[in-house]
Amino acid sequence: MSSPLNIHLESYDGPLDLLLDLIRKQEINIQDIPIATITAQYLDYVQKAAEMNMELGAEFVYMAATLILIKSKMLLPRDPELEKISPEEDPRRELVDRLLEHERFKNAAEMLQQKRMIEEAIWSNPRMSEFVAENEEAGLEITLFDLVKTLQTVLERVKAKPTYEVGGEEVTVPDMIRFLRDTLRQKMKSESVSATQLFEAQKNKRSVICLFLAILEMVRMQALVLVQSEMFGDIGLRRHKQFEEVFANEEAVEKTQEEYI
Repeated sequence: MSSPLNIHLESYDGPLDLLLDLIRKQEINIQDIPIATITAQYLDYVQKAAEMNMELGAEFVYMAATLILIKSKMLLPRDPELEKISPEEDPRRELVDRLLEHERFKNAAEMLQQKRMIEEAIWSNPRMSEFVAENEEAGLEITLFDLVKTLQTVLERVKAKPTYEVGGEEVTVPDMIRFLRDTLRQKMKSESVSATQLFEAQKNKRSVICLFLAILEMVRMQALVLVQSEMFGDIGLRRHKQFEEVFANEEAVEKTQEEYI
């Protein structure tokens, strides 16, 4: 007698993770999603999950309804004359923006996870403190995971804030790098800026994410360091000793401009 067919479904943290996986596995252009195909595959996953008694959160059902709504909008005929007067925005635009933002944040989280694994695998000499100069501040050990925790806290607060649509160009990561550079230049070399205050001063979630990525880039470039005055306290941003060298010209910012186009 043949054994019953075993079906295995991958688990996802949320509907955006599932959609990104469907898109990337099929090498679909995320800017031109075949919404009918993706909707069918998404609903198929949800149905199989229900058959296997997998618990899916309400956000999966909400996303299914969103996909069906987008699909129906794209199927509706559009009057050519009305299109000339008032061009209709692509119904997929908002979903694409959410997917791209989620992917950027997910990639940053994966990078931090890899960094943590590398740090845990590194052996450190317990007598290393003997080689630190007397005038060098020891400070508290801070990892980028502490920064992520701060970001998550701020994002939760952003959800509760009322949002207002304001016209104008969208902020970019290079814009935020320039903003941080100018902000730190107004401070003394030993003075730090509160990361939480910088995050909370942003007007929308996109700006918060861009600021977070800008901080990561500047840490990588050795333009700033993360400091903390007390355990579990607020994280501060302070100029690295190579700060001015990094920003001696616009080349460093221009490189990040190419990466985040």
